[in-house]
Amino acid sequence: MEETFRKLTERLLQRNSRLSVTRARTWVELLWEDFETTYAKAGHDYRGKELTEKMVTQLIDSYGTKLHEFAARNPKYKHLLDDSNDITH
Repeated sequence: MEETFRKLTERLLQRNSRLSVTRARTWVELLWEDFETTYAKAGHDYRGKELTEKMVTQLIDSYGTKLHEFAARNPKYKHLLDDSNDITH
């Protein structure tokens, strides 16, 4: 899993240079967990990490350039995505 998360984090950083490495990794983990949780709650059988990786990749490709704006509009996640003390890449 670590290698998969590392690849997805790098992909997100390529699309959004405004994120720190730490925040990009946080986004990858949040997207991963959210997809798997939502998929399970909808009653679908688990189809493996390949499906989740594919979906997270699609989310990164579609929305990665704007993810840094999400926390500003969603206070529920602000503490998870506050990068004011992070080192940028």
